[in-house]
Amino acid sequence: MTAPHELTMLEQAAAVRRGEISPVELTAHHLERIERIDPALGAYLTVTPERALEDARRAERLLLAGGDLPPLLGVPVPVKDLTPVAGIRFTSGSAVFADRVAERDAHLVTLLREAGTVLTGKTNTPEFGLPAYTEGRAGPPARTPYDLTRGAGGSSGGAAAAVAAGLAAAAHGSDGGGSIRIPASCCGVVGLKPSRGRVSPAPWGDVSGLAVHGPIARTVRDAAALLDVLSVPAPGDPFPLPVPERTFLQWCDHEPRRLRIARWALPDVAGVTVDPEVLAAYERTSALLEDLGHEVLDVPQPLAPGDRDAFTPVWAVLAALTPVPVEHEGELLPLTRWLRAQGQRVGGLGYARALGAMQAVGRELARAVHPYDAVLTPTLAQLPARVGALRDDADPEADFAAQLAFTPFTAPWNIAGLPAVSLPLGWSDGGLPIGMMLGAPHGAEGRLLALAAQLEAAAPWRECAARAFAVLP
Repeated sequence: MTAPHELTMLEQAAAVRRGEISPVELTAHHLERIERIDPALGAYLTVTPERALEDARRAERLLLAGGDLPPLLGVPVPVKDLTPVAGIRFTSGSAVFADRVAERDAHLVTLLREAGTVLTGKTNTPEFGLPAYTEGRAGPPARTPYDLTRGAGGSSGGAAAAVAAGLAAAAHGSDGGGSIRIPASCCGVVGLKPSRGRVSPAPWGDVSGLAVHGPIARTVRDAAALLDVLSVPAPGDPFPLPVPERTFLQWCDHEPRRLRIARWALPDVAGVTVDPEVLAAYERTSALLEDLGHEVLDVPQPLAPGDRDAFTPVWAVLAALTPVPVEHEGELLPLTRWLRAQGQRVGGLGYARALGAMQAVGRELARAVHPYDAVLTPTLAQLPARVGALRDDADPEADFAAQLAFTPFTAPWNIAGLPAVSLPLGWSDGGLPIGMMLGAPHGAEGRLLALAAQLEAAAPWRECAARAFAVLP
């Protein structure tokens, strides 16, 4: 028999509806796995068994009442700990806020509750979500379950590790420079960064427009179904997108026509070399797309080295925006302090100029993408990094440079506000997952998910992903 954690999110929801497993049983199964496995994995910063069982009992009452049921009734879906859930510990990945408790829910937390999901806890994230690794003082490092000596990536590292290891069927993540797609690649799962404006940041916002919430799942259909839940706008959203006529899950059943797909594997960051195994996976994915009938075209890298320099001051200002008591500033990690110091020096005019320059770079990428239905690149330039390999507390500038070399392909899609998804389409000779990234023009998540679903059907990764269950205790 298939164990409950081996079922996809949609399969779990269907099993609950059919009465094959109760929400309480499903929740208890996941809580047991979290208690047993997570000390080695570092996926969660806070586990909420009381809240989880309360949510599960509420789901059971809804089942007994009958009528129209929420789409994900009884399914465990954790929330990344950069997002507040009322009454639950809210660290933002920082030991400075180890005892803080959130006073109100984010809009997306309300949406998840209305969809019937069960909150098993808050997933691990680095301090303020700033690095491309999930290693901090608020909890242990988040690790990929395929090799516990290697990190899960960041900043949604805990969410991706939880999904890959069967500690959740799917998870909420957020992405300001690659923070959903980086860990998805490291952990062999699907990670979708939606278009700017697709998921509401309410009641808060990101003045830069860089960050967006999105789904992490083991299958494309699960990611699409979770995006359907998350993409309900709130009044006053700064970059609203209309609700599409066709659901994202329905798009997964839409067979794509012959698409024009651009590709490049040259980073726009000077001096960065892409790992040969990553390039091999990129070539195999290109060949698969051609076998599926699509036209794959080599296109020059649209950005030049230095084009994205405006991203750094904007990112630094975002780091500085988080209020920290003066007496606790020294307790922040060196990278955080370095970025905040830069951000505090930018000033109002400097920030406005950096935003304008960054938007110009985004337009350059958007113009390059516009003639095509999709774009293929590697997600990362390297295989999942060993824990501690990117972090450099003695030299934060070197730390930041190492992150750029690790993740040169992801941030431009945030700068432009375009959708992009990482798919586990490659595996190294040593059994490590290699993500391939597909991007698309603004608002084209449906077309992107249809293509991703076609790739998953042609080269299913579910059995490969199940290896993670086998290597865990």
